[in-house]
Amino acid sequence: MTDDTLSNLDPMLYGVDPESGIVAAEHRPGVGQDEMLLFVRRAGGVACRTESFRPFIFASAAAMQDCPVACDESALEGGGVLNRLLLFNTWTEMLKARKWLSRQTRRSPSAPDAPYLCLGDPVQQYLMSSGKTLFGGMRFDDLHRMQVDIECLTTEGYDFCNAEREDDCIVAIALSDETGWTEVLSGKDFDEATLLSRFVEIVQERDPDVLEGHNLFNFDLPYIAARAKRFGISLALGRDGRVAQHRPSRVNFGERTISYDRFDIFGRHVIDTFFLVQAYDISSRSLPGYGLKQVAAHFGLASADRTYIEGREISREFKRDPDKVIAYCRDDVIETREISRLLSHSYFVQTSMLPYSYQNVMVRGSATKIDALMIREYLRRGRALPIPGGARSFSGGYTDMFEQGVIRPVHHCDVRSLYPSLMLTRKLAPASDDQGVFLLLLEQLKRLRLSAKQKMQESTEASDILYFDALQSTFKILINSFYGYLGFSQARFGDFDAAERVAADGRDLLQFMIDWMREHGARPVEIDTDGIYFVPPGVSDGDEIDEAALQAFRARFAEALPDGIEIEFDGEYRSMYSYKMKNYALLDAAGKVTLKGAALKSRGLEPFQREFLGALIRLKLEGRDQEAGKLRRKFESAIRNGEKPIQWLAKTERLQDAPSTYQTKLARGKRARNAGYELALRAEREYRAGDQVAYYVTGTRKTVAVYEAAKLLSDWNPAHRDENTTYYLGKLEALCKKFDVVEGEQEQTELAF
Repeated sequence: MTDDTLSNLDPMLYGVDPESGIVAAEHRPGVGQDEMLLFVRRAGGVACRTESFRPFIFASAAAMQDCPVACDESALEGGGVLNRLLLFNTWTEMLKARKWLSRQTRRSPSAPDAPYLCLGDPVQQYLMSSGKTLFGGMRFDDLHRMQVDIECLTTEGYDFCNAEREDDCIVAIALSDETGWTEVLSGKDFDEATLLSRFVEIVQERDPDVLEGHNLFNFDLPYIAARAKRFGISLALGRDGRVAQHRPSRVNFGERTISYDRFDIFGRHVIDTFFLVQAYDISSRSLPGYGLKQVAAHFGLASADRTYIEGREISREFKRDPDKVIAYCRDDVIETREISRLLSHSYFVQTSMLPYSYQNVMVRGSATKIDALMIREYLRRGRALPIPGGARSFSGGYTDMFEQGVIRPVHHCDVRSLYPSLMLTRKLAPASDDQGVFLLLLEQLKRLRLSAKQKMQESTEASDILYFDALQSTFKILINSFYGYLGFSQARFGDFDAAERVAADGRDLLQFMIDWMREHGARPVEIDTDGIYFVPPGVSDGDEIDEAALQAFRARFAEALPDGIEIEFDGEYRSMYSYKMKNYALLDAAGKVTLKGAALKSRGLEPFQREFLGALIRLKLEGRDQEAGKLRRKFESAIRNGEKPIQWLAKTERLQDAPSTYQTKLARGKRARNAGYELALRAEREYRAGDQVAYYVTGTRKTVAVYEAAKLLSDWNPAHRDENTTYYLGKLEALCKKFDVVEGEQEQTELAF
């Protein structure tokens, strides 16, 4: 189906060159002139052609005086400081010029004589200067995606496998693609070297545009690469037979930074669904964890008959029943495919707009993406670029909590794109944007989102609904990034004064909304930046809601808002547990509980604590507080009597550093002692960075130094249980005290786990 939402595309959003079907672009150095290889998908497969490519640098008028590197220089119009565009024949020449400019700048850091901007990715430079994008004119289903999952043996005595150990070999490689094809290469039928060789052959035979996997960067691909190296097998996964390259990198998701081993495969992209779920959870905050099984279950993607095996049981199970491990691996790769289908669609759409590779769109921040759109448009118009202004702090959004405890019922309203609406209606934009591109981009994105939402509602085909939903979600993500861009210190057109005005206007508007609600009988419970949880007027616990009165209240509320500000009533809940600001739980009409905030679902808690807290909050939301004491005693009994597997009490940590590095930092006072590292150092076997350590706490005292009392989970003996029940009962007691759970009287009825 042709999508006329995107017909007559605005070049500000989609680039000036509408060529369709480009699935990858790769830089190729030349002699005297560099080139860009374009891989273009057509009906008969992928064709490759070359395009000329001239790297560029934005610089000030005086920047290249006396520079020893030859270039073509053109003037850029406007008042921006970077008013010259320098064109080079090769990337090598551009790098020499950048090095020279960097030295000039360092000589006078307070007032540099040679300010410049050099984008360090040749593919980004080419896409910016040519006006092309990847995936133009394509639908998501046109993309050839292959999923990968592996299973490995673990040497006896270790908790998790490590590719550096000789016997920790790969025993299964599962592959699937978007067509539904699935194949598992089994260690029952082939030795490890044959498995690896066949994996490379299949990638070349099926020629995917993308390789996908869950934790692909920090497990599957590094493991495959290490084992291939052991056997001298070339990991020639590139479209031209080139070997996959990897290097250390980092990516940010909100406040969390993840270090990973980035893999680049020539002519293809690599997408890690572990990153997709991290990015998803930044806005939803609803995932119970980031593991494949947890995510698949959360989204309802796990089949009823899927095979489950505990990770530490893979080795024993493969010896007993290899077919079960093969089935388990097959189910893993299928779930990976479905998670990717659900969560990667938005990034596919973004790639058709932004001057980045698909792989880089996934790891670039939203403000950086806005920057790329702004710079590309200024380059297209031949306009000079400004120097980023100085960063400073300012008051942000309005958050507050007005009631604590359990409140019922609770509704939610949300100002649609609060900050973008204020920017558009009040013309709040960067002072350095003399072309008005910032607001033009924002207005166009808002228009396209409304069009995509309407088409989604009108569509009857499932594929069309999915496509337009991904489209409108993409536009929403970018729209909501414009405010953050203003206050981003590295943004080329950042403006902290404008960001402060937007935030202040937002706070004033939300305060007006709170006051209006109270004046008209509603009870605000909590407000978070652009949304309000509230009890509707005239409603108390157990009352039937008068729908006519509710609709009349909503209509009056919407009419009271300023022009250009739209409100959406997007949630009705049986009850809300308001614990503290930005930490609450919601119970919907279907009985689903949603937890928000680290205080209620911290992944630093042991499994028994998370389980207890989830059950306790449900009791509160359902008005069954009187059963909390019974729940507490049930858990206390399970801990005292060893009724649950030791994993219920254990913690698992990944070693970010080698144990020797930990020792060095410890000796220098650069870090505190840690149980996982201490256990790794005390163990007879060798642990490396990347290994996971699972442990529990032994002893008899309530207060212990965990790093001294910890014991490896693999050393636990079920015949001689030695877990510190007093310590774990103390942790449960602290949790109960935190949430006001008293011991209470003994009830006769029982709660089952």
